[in-house]
Amino acid sequence: MQQHPSTPPPTEPTIPAAAPLSEPVTLPTARPTGCPFDPPAELAQLREERPLRRMQYPDGHQGWLATGHSVVRSILADSRFSSRYELMHLPLPGGPAELPPAPPGDMSGLDAPEHTRYRRLLMGKFTVRRMRELTARVEEITAEHLDTMERHGGPVDLVTAFAQPVPALMICELLGVPSADRDIFQRHTATVTDQSTTFKDQMAAYTAIQEIIHGLVLAKRARPTDDLLSDLAQDSELTDEELAGVGAFLLGAGLDTTANMLALGTFALLSNPDQLAALRSDSGLVDQTVEELMRYLSIADTGIRAALEDVELDGHLIKAGETVTVSIQAANRDPKRFPEPDALDVHRKATGHLGFGHGAHQCLGQQLARVEMRVAFPALLTRFPTLRLAVPPEDIPLRTRSNIYGVHRLPVTWDQESGR
Repeated sequence: MQQHPSTPPPTEPTIPAAAPLSEPVTLPTARPTGCPFDPPAELAQLREERPLRRMQYPDGHQGWLATGHSVVRSILADSRFSSRYELMHLPLPGGPAELPPAPPGDMSGLDAPEHTRYRRLLMGKFTVRRMRELTARVEEITAEHLDTMERHGGPVDLVTAFAQPVPALMICELLGVPSADRDIFQRHTATVTDQSTTFKDQMAAYTAIQEIIHGLVLAKRARPTDDLLSDLAQDSELTDEELAGVGAFLLGAGLDTTANMLALGTFALLSNPDQLAALRSDSGLVDQTVEELMRYLSIADTGIRAALEDVELDGHLIKAGETVTVSIQAANRDPKRFPEPDALDVHRKATGHLGFGHGAHQCLGQQLARVEMRVAFPALLTRFPTLRLAVPPEDIPLRTRSNIYGVHRLPVTWDQESGR
């Protein structure tokens, strides 16, 4: 990884001595000092030794850890591996001994046929064509927030001034959720994904989101408007409870993921000035820059599956009932799939990255996220040609205890006369 000029030389990460291949490992979580965009260094070592190996879970379960791109992709595409929460063992300590089944509408924790039923209802709403038709509105929202930043002047926190509100307003408009409730939704969503929060508090936050959406569903049943929730309320066979669950699922995904990609992606570009210069000099690189950032940053870094039956994979027998943790960040840095994987390269064709997942549970809103990032990154960099960090990079607070990696704040500034 190339460093920002003001970044001190990175400390050489300390990699624990390799465990014998026959012994289970625990999931590495400590990112190397001085490299906020890199996965834990131990993951690369584990991937090189054996891309699928035994893993010891905090509750005593002995399952598996997948780190190679090929094996992770295979698991995500294989219907013999379940996404049902109640079958999983958690890879990190602090969670409940057992997870409850997914509530109605939560597609992340369901398998076919329930998952297929929900997904078929929504796929036509998130097509490439439909999402590209939103480009003009994304451009308007983006310009409005850049105007506000410019009037305010630097320094500003890019997270609250730009990265959070742009995708939040878009998903709220798309669903028909009042934008005035955005702060409440974002606070509850942050609690749901915060690994340092108790499971009880996470469920309370999720329930609060569902209750608000449930009220909206009832209103849209009675008085439909021009939005996605109204469409589903009028045209589908979903119950109120299911529709509230689907709405909460879509809202949560739309609020947190793209916001962290915009903030962490800007941090990464500012920290790699040669790549930033290449993007500034060639607007034709925007699309592949977005894909490369998805690969390089892998903000949804870990997934979990449970084997429904015995599965032979990569020379191993995964027995029915065993949990497999898939490391998306390790897979997206696999040198067998991506040459020089630890470098951010905006010229790279990052086809096949797993940043949006893969298989039946691949991100439903990925085309909306692409539109938002393809508009927001170049607009931000064009408006502020001298954009830079306002604090040393080591002072940027990182979301190391969240299911979605990113930054809590990103103070940036620019030369005032060069705003436009």
